[in-house]
Amino acid sequence: MREKLYFVYILTNFTNSVMYVGVTNNIKSRVYKHKQNRGSVFTSKYNINKLVYYEMFKDIELAILREKSIKNLIRDKKIKLIKKFNPKWNDLYDEL
Repeated sequence: MREKLYFVYILTNFTNSVMYVGVTNNIKSRVYKHKQNRGSVFTSKYNINKLVYYEMFKDIELAILREKSIKNLIRDKKIKLIKKFNPKWNDLYDEL
């Protein structure tokens, strides 16, 4: 039996000026939807479709708690989190 994984992720736009934090159990499919402007109204409006950060969890409750904690970070702390994980702000979608 395959273990279920959950992902907390951060997306941004081309200029890295707007960020979106989400949680999903299928990161590849979810980011693909964002890339097709079918992810959410907010991400479609601001063309947010570049995956720059993600974390994996085995427990959905922990993933949701982490998502909320990242959402509550000020912008500078989110930037530090991303830079530590992905210093060049590359789109990580193709690496999934």
